[in-house]
Amino acid sequence: MRIARFTTGEDPQYGIVQPREGQEMVYAITGDPLYTEIRPTGTVLPLADVRLLAPVIPRSKVVCVGRNYAAHAAELGNEVPEEALFFLKPNTAVVGPGDPVAIPGYSQEVSLEAELAVVMRTMAKDLDPEQVRSTILGYTCANDFTARDAQRAEKQWFRAKAFDTSCPLGPWIETDLDVADLAIRSFVDGESAQDGTTADMLRSIPDLISEISHVTTLLPGDVVLTGTPAGVRTVAEGSTVSVEIEGIGTLTNPVVRR
Repeated sequence: MRIARFTTGEDPQYGIVQPREGQEMVYAITGDPLYTEIRPTGTVLPLADVRLLAPVIPRSKVVCVGRNYAAHAAELGNEVPEEALFFLKPNTAVVGPGDPVAIPGYSQEVSLEAELAVVMRTMAKDLDPEQVRSTILGYTCANDFTARDAQRAEKQWFRAKAFDTSCPLGPWIETDLDVADLAIRSFVDGESAQDGTTADMLRSIPDLISEISHVTTLLPGDVVLTGTPAGVRTVAEGSTVSVEIEGIGTLTNPVVRR
């Protein structure tokens, strides 16, 4: 099931995206599927006639995993960490499909990072890996935009990772997906940048979420970014960046200068 958050120019609402007679349609539902039973409102709209929004605004945080693909760590001259490397993005970093990503004024080197994102369904604390699956709502595409010059300049990554618009999510949440071996790609103005697979993750999603849950409580709607494959590159003002994940879809955002 593909859960989308969308607008037709009025208040945001949720819907289920599925084909009908060869056309993708959005079936509007009542309430927020994180907290209420999914019930159709009776409104059905062509997907082309709505504006998709970020499928979730995290209730509290986005937890990100650094250097979870060996080739990406190597391309930046880093060792693979012995323990998982975690950092945070605030929910103010989240934007949706088509929303502009604004390069912050203090950076001259912002790069893309295509990532599989996990959306939490329930509160998660001190979980064992085998308990994780029941706490997940589904998966979406993410782009962990990074001010690489700021990242090199300081030991903690707040300026590099937390700036407004640095975390596009979308186009929807896919709830039924085997994520063990999915193609994950990124493109800049249609030109291929990254071309990897989730099978190359050093730490699995159950292991990551288990470890995170022993550090901090994950809340419904929180998002976990699971790392990026090799091929990250700088993006310039005026470019268009896309993340494509097999079984989910494509997330595209223009890049502007703040």
